[in-house]
Amino acid sequence: MKRNIFQVITIVWFLLLSVTVLAQGEAFTPVRNAIRSGSSRELSQHFGSTVELSFDGDKQSYSATQAEFVMKDFFAKNSPAGFDFVHYGGSNEGTPYAVGKYVSKTGAYRMFVKMKSVQGNLVIDTIDFTKE
Repeated sequence: MKRNIFQVITIVWFLLLSVTVLAQGEAFTPVRNAIRSGSSRELSQHFGSTVELSFDGDKQSYSATQAEFVMKDFFAKNSPAGFDFVHYGGSNEGTPYAVGKYVSKTGAYRMFVKMKSVQGNLVIDTIDFTKE
């Protein structure tokens, strides 16, 4: 009897974990689509009021409008040839993040995107590009 209860609890836990990871992945779908198309305008629709952008360790915080122009410049110099998220996760506090691989004609980048909840909506808080 105890064994059956343990199995049921384990199965329920894995199902809840799977739903959480799937929901996190769905939150990043419009972000992924904007990055794939190299659209800073689409991407900026998901920015918080301030966004931390980092390119090879050079971090700066920008307003959403400034961040849109920085990303527009990045996409112009490194137009996307391919992009996909390879890992989704969340902190203990529930902050979702995703790690992806961005490929351009000038090279490949590991990309980290962290979101935060603002008034019940998930918005981009951080984007980090690291050249591979």
